[in-house]
This record gives sequence, C-alpha cells and structure tokens, in this order.
Amino acid sequence: MTDTPTPPATAREWHLLSRPVGWPEPENFALVEAEVRTPGEGQVLVRNEYLSVDPYMRGRMSAAKSYVAPYELGKVMQGGAVGEVVASNAEGISVGDHVLHFLGWREYAVVDAKTAVKVDPQAAPLSAYLGVLGMTGLTAYAGLLRTASFKEGDSVFVSGAAGAVGSQVGQIAKLKGASRVIGSAGSDEKVKLLTEEYGFDAAFNYKNGPVSEQLRAAAPDGVDVYFDNVGGDHLEAAIGSLNRDGRIAVCGAISVYNNTEPAPGPRNLARLIQTRGRIEGFLVGDHYDLQPQFVQEVGAWVRSGELKYRETVVEGIENNLEAFLGVLRGDNTGKMIVKL
Repeated sequence: MTDTPTPPATAREWHLLSRPVGWPEPENFALVEAEVRTPGEGQVLVRNEYLSVDPYMRGRMSAAKSYVAPYELGKVMQGGAVGEVVASNAEGISVGDHVLHFLGWREYAVVDAKTAVKVDPQAAPLSAYLGVLGMTGLTAYAGLLRTASFKEGDSVFVSGAAGAVGSQVGQIAKLKGASRVIGSAGSDEKVKLLTEEYGFDAAFNYKNGPVSEQLRAAAPDGVDVYFDNVGGDHLEAAIGSLNRDGRIAVCGAISVYNNTEPAPGPRNLARLIQTRGRIEGFLVGDHYDLQPQFVQEVGAWVRSGELKYRETVVEGIENNLEAFLGVLRGDNTGKMIVKL
C-alpha cells in the first residue's frame, strides 16, 4: 500500500445532531474532529477537494420514509465529493488518482474502491464532476430526454432555471432543437443570465407576479414539456399552460421542502384529462445506464463552449452548512460547490 503524502491523524466532518423541523438551524448540526482511518482491503483514502450540497439533502435530514435512507443522528452526513487518493489498498486506483464518490461533508474519506469513479482533471475542472458532468447534469439529461420524452420542436418550461439542473435542462433543450425555452428564477439578475448567457428564449422572476400569468405571457402558445424543480404554484401554472399530449417531469419541489404542513396540490389536475397530459416523477439513480452517452454528448458541448455553466463556490469545510442553507434560500447561481 502506498501512502504519500501522509494524511493527518484527525480531520473535520459534519454530523447531524437532531432532525430539523421546518427550516434547518445551526444547532441541528456539529462540525467535529474525527480520526482519519487507514483504508482496509479494497478501499482508498481520499483527501476531498470539492464537496457538493444539494436540495435533496434536506429530505435526508428528516426521518420520513423516502427513496433514500435518512441521515443517522450523531453520524457524519453524506453527499457528492471529488478528491485525490492519498492512500490506496485497492487494485485499479493509485495514489494521485482523482475520484468521484459519495462521502462528502468531510475533509478525508475512506471509500470502497468499487463505489469510486476515477475522473480526469485534465479533461474538465474537478468541480465539474459534481455538477455539469456529474449527478446534476445527468439529472437534467435523463429527466428531459427520457422522462419528459423531449422531441425536436417542443416548447419547454423549466422552473428553478438558474440552478445547476435547470440551467442545463434549458440549454440541452435548445441544443436538441426546442422551438422555445422559458425559465423562471428568483431574481432579475438570474433572469438576465438565463436569456443573455444560457440562451433561453424568455425568462421571468417568479417574485414579480403570479407565475401562471407570467408563464402565459412568456409562452402564449403553451408548453409541451415542463421540467419541475419547484412544485407549488409553478406546477399548477405549467398544468394550466400545457399543450395537448404535454409531459411534466417532476425532479424536485424545493418550494415545499421546509414546510411543516402538507402543501396543497395543484387545483387544476383535471386539465390533464383534456390535454391528455402526463406527469411523471423520476430519480437520477434509475438512469445511470445513460451515463456513458451523457458524458460523451454533454462533455463535447462543454469543451466546445456550446453548453455554459456557472458555479457558486464557498471556501472551507466550516462553511459547508451555510452553503447548504444557501441552496435552500436560492443564493446560488448554478451548482453550489464547497472548496476545501
């Protein structure tokens, strides 16, 4: 086993102390010192360089049954991370390799080699493997092309369009021949970014008036595809503007994640009968068979500059929690990344 450079005896990691009710509070969490273990057979020790914080993590902080196990109280949390291997006890991964794995929220991680994915820092910046070329990128790709059955000529509406997933959905739709792409975002600055940098045909600030009215103005001929990151009034508005045989892919519902009472459902679901519309939820984990195709196609767009992406970078493990809360507030433009 190679072991260079020498890792420290202890390193910092974030633990969940109690389950948040409503908005997460600092007292629900603790940044603690933990022993840096030596990797066992088939394992590698990774010095994390970039950590991912994502909206879905809010669900894992609750005890409610979901598609993924909740975080354990008093234990380190998890999330996407990319870093350098500093010790290896596994074939096929050497010291100095860079890997993508799922043991974030910590400075050092002992990772089972079979769950680590080698990445090339020469092909793209390391942080890109957590966003545009990582899980969020594949989420956009699979949700639009497979779940929403996007086809050339479709009119597409994306909520949370300045976020890591939404911004990619809109651009992929344009690159694949959408007739019109509309996005919603939470600030005038983000709206400008959507139209001027990401190539959306129209965008609006959902805080400036009823979403249904702004969507009708932006898409007078209706929409064929709605990619939902927000839920709530956005989903209701999209159903109201859905064309015949329209499709809705439900990726997230960030507007209700911190609610303490169930949010009311869309009041116009009956409209799906006349439009023959379809609503389908999806999880990126069901679509990893698309990964090679996704990396090849989207990677080429990123290298050529046809697909643009933004990152909001927060420095330091001590700011990991604040970065996560920033995602829930909508502080980020593009992918929120923590740099260690």
